[in-house]
Amino acid sequence: MPNSSFDQKKPSQPSKFFGLLKRLIKIFLLLAAGYLAYIYSADIRQELTQYVTSSMRYSKLIKQAPPEPNSLPSPIEGANLTDTWGAARSGGRSHEGIDIFAARNTPIHSTTPGIVRKVGTNELGGNVVMILGPGAVSHYYAHLQDFADIKEGDWVEAGDVIGYVGDSGNAKGTPTHVHYGIYTQSGAVNPYPLLIK
Repeated sequence: MPNSSFDQKKPSQPSKFFGLLKRLIKIFLLLAAGYLAYIYSADIRQELTQYVTSSMRYSKLIKQAPPEPNSLPSPIEGANLTDTWGAARSGGRSHEGIDIFAARNTPIHSTTPGIVRKVGTNELGGNVVMILGPGAVSHYYAHLQDFADIKEGDWVEAGDVIGYVGDSGNAKGTPTHVHYGIYTQSGAVNPYPLLIK
């Protein structure tokens, strides 16, 4: 009669080792996945919070009244304002804004609270910033020497520095200034009457 204890095969040492190794790898992978989920969940929560906050601000912003006459501060503190709206420009264009002259690198301030829609360049304006303000009105600042520490999607308050006076774009070689334009859904409007004199 065969001995039952000899009929059962004992696991070999290598298979015990590999079984233990597999379990350790699984535990390590689970711990690593948990750690990554912990780290990235904070980032995801932060991005979601920023998105919700931005959406709420945007919704409130566009429902606000657009600027009224003599309601906006000058983008350049203490600058003399001249109405240059509609003046002739190259290529048969007319001036869709006003030029506010100041020394190079003078800070340019946002005239309204709003969301930064563009920080970049274009052929005519050179270095430009566009901010969406109350009433879904866009405020356009052109010919900047440089930008402040802002990026698209940022929220700014009225008075925040958004850039610095220069002569970039088609203003190269002219006296340094900021071109300030205001655009509604119907098109450009003269900023001069809206600025506090």
